[in-house]
Amino acid sequence: MDKYVLPKDNLSKFVSEMIGKYKVFAPVNDNNVTLFKQIKNPKEINLEFTNSKVPPKNLLFCQTETLFKFTPGTKGKIHPVDFDNGGRTVFGIRPCDAKSLAILDRVFKGDFEDPYYLTKRKNTILVGLSCTQPCLNCFCTSFNDSPASPEFVDILLTDIGDKYFVEVNSDKGKQLVKTMNKLFKSATEADGKKKKEVEKKAKDIITRFQKIDGITEKLDKIFENPFWETVANKCLGCGTCTYLCPTCHCFDIQDETTMTDGGRVRIWDTCMISEYTLQASGYNPRPARMNRVRNRVYHKYNYYPKNFEVIACVGCGRCIDSCPVNIDIIDVVTRAGEVKP
Repeated sequence: MDKYVLPKDNLSKFVSEMIGKYKVFAPVNDNNVTLFKQIKNPKEINLEFTNSKVPPKNLLFCQTETLFKFTPGTKGKIHPVDFDNGGRTVFGIRPCDAKSLAILDRVFKGDFEDPYYLTKRKNTILVGLSCTQPCLNCFCTSFNDSPASPEFVDILLTDIGDKYFVEVNSDKGKQLVKTMNKLFKSATEADGKKKKEVEKKAKDIITRFQKIDGITEKLDKIFENPFWETVANKCLGCGTCTYLCPTCHCFDIQDETTMTDGGRVRIWDTCMISEYTLQASGYNPRPARMNRVRNRVYHKYNYYPKNFEVIACVGCGRCIDSCPVNIDIIDVVTRAGEVKP
């Protein structure tokens, strides 16, 4: 892994040069909420944030996306959509959100490859920004991860005072740095030591921990346990937890038409609403809210690990922060592991 430092005075130049080469998406302040949006000027970037309200997965797996258009009728024609699949950079993505994209890769590269997601993914460079002040409900360390991990980004920047410690983790990252190498300097041993100090400090801030040892096997034994009724009693079924989760990937597909034209549209969906599993016959295999709350936990901690050998949670804490009735996934999973079968 190549290591450099980027003086803070050069950060604006670094971003400006990226804007000249790619579409750049970065965290911006939108009515006091941090969101990832395309920027035209480095001054638009908000670096004083813990994490974005909506995960940047929506830049690759769009919340609403027209897959193709068509002309209604017995001899209707299909009209391909021109996709914006040019080069892009996501600047300032947190390590946990970068990991979530690696988790989504397993879904969209499955038995059937999804060209809409995968093309964007291939053409996207991830320039990460380490967390130095994790929020109260962050728990990435529960999964042996770090708020300053370079593992899932192409380039990681870590604030070490008057400069950023830069770790280049892929060929994409190397190529980007090479095109603007005048902005970077070789990192020293002292710089690397500062990075480790910043990382340790950030880890020490994280005080919440989720017990996940053996959780996949434990969940196999408590599927019918009354514990799930207790958890579901508080749930409103609003779906906030799933819409804001960086690893949730469920979607619905609808055909929307007028008299003269139409389009097939993919939109995010949520397993937390009853219509999600409602069949045309009227039968619903998950009729009660308990069934849906349980499914959300099993999907992330049982089904997904069995299929892909990784838990589908990155510990970002968004579902805890935004749940209107304070359901806490850390508490739910920890207590599930303690339930007697």
